[in-house]
Amino acid sequence: MVKVMASGVFDILHPGHLHFLEEAKKLGDELVVVVATDNTARGRKHEPITPQDMRVKMIAALRVVNRAVLGHDGDMYKIVEEMKPDIIALGFDQEHGEDEITSELDKRGLKVRVVRLPQLDHDLSGTRKIMQKVIDWYLVEERLKKVEGR
Repeated sequence: MVKVMASGVFDILHPGHLHFLEEAKKLGDELVVVVATDNTARGRKHEPITPQDMRVKMIAALRVVNRAVLGHDGDMYKIVEEMKPDIIALGFDQEHGEDEITSELDKRGLKVRVVRLPQLDHDLSGTRKIMQKVIDWYLVEERLKKVEGR
């Protein structure tokens, strides 16, 4: 049984997330997904729109996911030590370097393969892209209201 671990913030679920998790699942038999805590999301990306418990629940509901867990603040390798995956799947845009992760895992005596997954080429493949599209839509609507006198 090959256990694959994937991780992320998963703030607004979108096609890029689903692609990432489907590709990760193809690497093994079981997919464990680590959802970043609110504090981790704030420190690495942005203020989360959805709270961590809601994000874990949403990820757990996906058919491709066998188990969703909340990560830890601080030491990101603690959850790896607890879950003991065979493979860690990285998204194409995740800032972690494969060599950096492999080196730290080796220092901790963890034999885990690290795999970088391919990008999904889609205009709504990222949370920031979706947020920008909503902002753009809102600005256009506001201009139309002014022009039409609404």
